[in-house]
Amino acid sequence: MKTLDSIPTNKIERASKLVSTGVKIGGNYLKYYGKKIVQGTEDRSKLNEENAKDIYDGLKELKGSALKVAQMLSMEKNLLPKAYVEQFSLSQFSVPPLSGALVRKTIKKYLGASPEELFDHFAYDSENAASIGQVHRAEKNGKKLAVKIQYPGVADSISSDLALVKPIALKMFNLKGKDTDKYFKEVEQKLFEETDYIQELKNSQRISEAAQALPNLYFPKYFTEWTTSKILTMDWMEGIHLSEYVKQSEINQVERNRLGQTLWDFYMFQMHGLREVQADPHPGNFLVSKEGGLIAIDFGCIKELPEDFYVPYFELSKIENIENPKQFNRLLAQLEILLESDTQEEKEFFTKLFQKMMRLFTQPFHFKKFDFSNAEFWDAITSLSKEFADDSQLRKMNGNRGSKHFIYVNRTFFGLYHLLHDLKATIDTETYKQYL
Repeated sequence: MKTLDSIPTNKIERASKLVSTGVKIGGNYLKYYGKKIVQGTEDRSKLNEENAKDIYDGLKELKGSALKVAQMLSMEKNLLPKAYVEQFSLSQFSVPPLSGALVRKTIKKYLGASPEELFDHFAYDSENAASIGQVHRAEKNGKKLAVKIQYPGVADSISSDLALVKPIALKMFNLKGKDTDKYFKEVEQKLFEETDYIQELKNSQRISEAAQALPNLYFPKYFTEWTTSKILTMDWMEGIHLSEYVKQSEINQVERNRLGQTLWDFYMFQMHGLREVQADPHPGNFLVSKEGGLIAIDFGCIKELPEDFYVPYFELSKIENIENPKQFNRLLAQLEILLESDTQEEKEFFTKLFQKMMRLFTQPFHFKKFDFSNAEFWDAITSLSKEFADDSQLRKMNGNRGSKHFIYVNRTFFGLYHLLHDLKATIDTETYKQYL
C-alpha cells in the first residue's frame, strides 16, 4: 500500500482536497445521466460505487476528523447504499499509512528519541492504519508492544473540518435554527478527546480495572513511559479483528453466542454500572483471541451519561412507557424531542414517529433472550429507515430536536446492534446485572 510523507493540515489545503473530490463526483453524475439518456435505464449502483470510491480516496489522504466521519457513517448500514458502507468500512483499520521517515520523525518529536533508541525492535511498516492513528509492532526486554502513533496535524484540523462538513450535515439532517451548534460542539469535543492519548490511557486503565469481573473479556496493559498526547504504547494483543472473525465459516453458534454475550454484557455494564461507555463500537476496536476471547483495544471515545439524560433515556425503552401516551410524552419532553415551541401538529407528528421508532429499536430490551440474526427485525429497521427517508412531511419539519447526548449514545447502540448482527448471536439480555 502507498505510504504518505505528509498530510494536508491547514484549512485551505484540506478544503482544496474536498473540492477536487467534488469535481470527480460531478463527473460521475454526468456519466450517469448521459448513460441514462442513451440507454433509458436508471441503475444507480455503478454511480454509488464510483462516488463512494472517490469520496473515500479523498478522505483517506486527509485522515483525521474527515476520515472519522466516514468511519462513523460506515456503521449506518441501513441509511447508506451498500457501496458507501463497503468503502467507508475500510477507514476502520485499513488506510494508507505514514512513511517510515515520518513515523521516525513523529516518535522522536514526542518521545524525545528515535525508535531504535527507545525499543529493542521497532517495525516501521504499520500493522493497522485508521482515521486518527496507526499501530506499529515493537519489542522491549522481550515484551511485545503495540505503539499507536497519531497522524500529524489531526487535532489542529478538527474545527476546520467540521466547519466544512456543517453545511452538508445541516441539509442532510434538516437542522435549522441557532441551537444546532450544540450538536457540532458535542462532536467536536469528542474528536478533540480522541486526539489526546494521555486521556485515552486513563480511560483504558479506569474501564479495564472496573470490568475485571466480566468473563471472556481482555484488555492490554498500558505503558506510561512511552505514552504522550500523540503516542500511546500498550501490550501487543494476539488476535484478529472482529470483522475478519465473523467471516469465518467454521465458527459454530456456541462461539458466536459466547462472544456476543461478552459484547452485550460489557456495554450494558458500562452503561448502567459506570454511566460512561466506549462510544465507538466498530469492528476495528475489537480483537478476538485464538481461544475466542474478546479483546478491547481502543478507549479514545468515551461518552458520559449524566443522570438527567440516563434516567429518561432508559425509561423510554420500557414497553409500558412507550404505550402510555402521557408518560411517553413526558419523557420525550425531558429528552428535548418535544419542544415547548412545537405546534400541535408537530407534537402529534413527532410523538407518533418516535413511538414507532421506539417500539422497534428497543425490542432487544423487551425479551430475556434476543436473536440478533432475526431477519424480521433487520428488515423492519431497513423498511423504517426507508420510510423516514421518503417522508416528505418529515423533510419539512425542523430536525433540530433531541438532547446532544443522543448522538453518541445512539451511535453506541446502533454500533453494538450491528456487531451482534454480524456475529449472528443470540444473547441473554439480563446477565449483565450480576456484575453491577
